[in-house]
Amino acid sequence: MLNTVLLTETFVTLFVIMDPVGTVPIFLSLTSGRSQATARRAAWQAVAVSFFVITVFAFFGQQILSYLGISLPALQGAGGLLLLLVALELLTGNDQEPTAASGTNVALVPLGTPLLAGPGAIVATMLFSRQVDAWSDFAAVALGVVLVHLALWLAMRFSLPILRLIRESGVLLVTRIAGLLLSAIAVQLIADSVRAFIAGEG
Repeated sequence: MLNTVLLTETFVTLFVIMDPVGTVPIFLSLTSGRSQATARRAAWQAVAVSFFVITVFAFFGQQILSYLGISLPALQGAGGLLLLLVALELLTGNDQEPTAASGTNVALVPLGTPLLAGPGAIVATMLFSRQVDAWSDFAAVALGVVLVHLALWLAMRFSLPILRLIRESGVLLVTRIAGLLLSAIAVQLIADSVRAFIAGEG
């Protein structure tokens, strides 16, 4: 029988961390210079990348980090710095060139990772995978991860009509808001990383 408690915990925790609703303005700003077909493809590619990364770390996360000698705070700091670079481009208006460039796949970075499959989601999934003692637990965690990624895809997929509605001036406003949100997420990740390093040294 399915472990509904673990399913609920997994879904709610990852939903809050990965924030499908908060992803919409960032997705709109990063895909504003692209065709609808490209934006739709970016939506499912970002979700696929995120699901792949989350799944790999759920099964092999601790072994990967231990083998490479990487701590979780270091992973948080790296993700924060990468997001901060993207946020600064959005805030300063330098996002137009990379967004319009045909060779730039925003679905991989920063959408798929570290925005969706970021340190917080990775760590949370690794913790939930440690609670798996039976098939019902495994099914609950797996279903929770799948449902969150379905919510992410729906949020980005139906953000495209919003893009057509708000037009260029609205996209500019959304881009600045997205840059501010991303910078806040990045600073929080870096702050958590520094705090964890200090606590570890203490």
